[in-house]
Amino acid sequence: MTDLSRRSALRRLAHGAALLSAGLPSQSALSSRLGVAPNHEAYWELVRRQFPFREARVPMNAANLCPAPRVVAEAVADLTRDIDVDCSFNNREKFKTLLELSRKQVADQLGVDSDEVALVRNTSEANNIINNGLPLEAGDEVLLWDQNHPTNNVAWQVRAARFHSRVKRVETPTRPTRIDQLVDPFEQALGPRTRVLALTHVSNVSGVRLPIRELCQLAQPRNIHVHVDGAQTWGAFDLNLRELQCDSFAASSHKWFCGPKEVGLLYVNRNRIAEIWPNLVSPGWGGDVDPDVKGARKFESFGQRDDARLAAIATTVDFHRLIGFDRVEARIFELAGALKAGLTAEGFRLVTPEDPRLSGGVCIIQTRPEKRREVFNRLYTRYGIAGAPTGGLRLCPHIYNTMAHIDRAIGAVRDMRSMIA
Repeated sequence: MTDLSRRSALRRLAHGAALLSAGLPSQSALSSRLGVAPNHEAYWELVRRQFPFREARVPMNAANLCPAPRVVAEAVADLTRDIDVDCSFNNREKFKTLLELSRKQVADQLGVDSDEVALVRNTSEANNIINNGLPLEAGDEVLLWDQNHPTNNVAWQVRAARFHSRVKRVETPTRPTRIDQLVDPFEQALGPRTRVLALTHVSNVSGVRLPIRELCQLAQPRNIHVHVDGAQTWGAFDLNLRELQCDSFAASSHKWFCGPKEVGLLYVNRNRIAEIWPNLVSPGWGGDVDPDVKGARKFESFGQRDDARLAAIATTVDFHRLIGFDRVEARIFELAGALKAGLTAEGFRLVTPEDPRLSGGVCIIQTRPEKRREVFNRLYTRYGIAGAPTGGLRLCPHIYNTMAHIDRAIGAVRDMRSMIA
């Protein structure tokens, strides 16, 4: 790649960063301009305006799919147009630099090294790379949380049926009130043949948050591989995977990260990379059994990719960084806390713990099973709030939501009391 091409690629990113800063100043800059506290609601109103949805249809289902901010969507569109105008190898060479920039941005965000990060297509694929790639023998045991997503749950059953490994599910209290209630069941389930602990950071079906670091500390002395499905925490929590101490971590860009669709994250600790086999081998791998790629890149040998979406991951990290990773997390907990408190005050029973140490941004209201879909549809068609009928009535507010949206959702649920209770 020529120096000119590199400079062109970096100018494009600098232009995107300038547009981002113009549309969304930092909290400190806004505070100075408006004379308000750094976390004033006026700032979050400005954040909301970076997203293109209309007030008539407000998204509150970040556990499934989030809108991307305009700056990210425009980056994808601009870079796609660039390819369509000139799809030559010569022009597309610059996307190698942009891919590596995205990888570094993600690695820096998560406190790990670039060589430990693979940019795959979604959480499901990342989960299955670990599932299919870990070397297990007949009789080896995989411990699962009973509240895992199917791709970190049923997928292990499928592998066990093929290779005669064993799967054991660990149940935890449905309404935990203490951290030890989520640790003790796993400690008691560990056995001499346990090789894998496959967990979900925050459950999409209950909203319960597992104490991942404590569980990793149980597994490490036994050389048990801990894999974490972080679909509900990448982009929602201010994560440091080194501190979390897991061996691998999977997530999707299209959920709380608010990034491009069909891009996902697979982190693998450098000490585990060599032992895990890839699912796919394509051009770019090299000509031998040992790949000519470095580190976790061996897990993203898929053939032709959507270069524009991969490049726009860097823009998405910039968007989060401009707000502040810690402030994004704090705002999500503020919104979810207000939602839970309002619903509890109205007399509704939550599936999700109210304690933020035991939960995240996912909030699920206990709802009669036969009424879930009707409640979910009416919430959207009559009140303009998009939730989900998962585990009850699921509402997952994000930084694009405002306190007015929270009040609107609480009022809608109150109006549907006879259907829910």
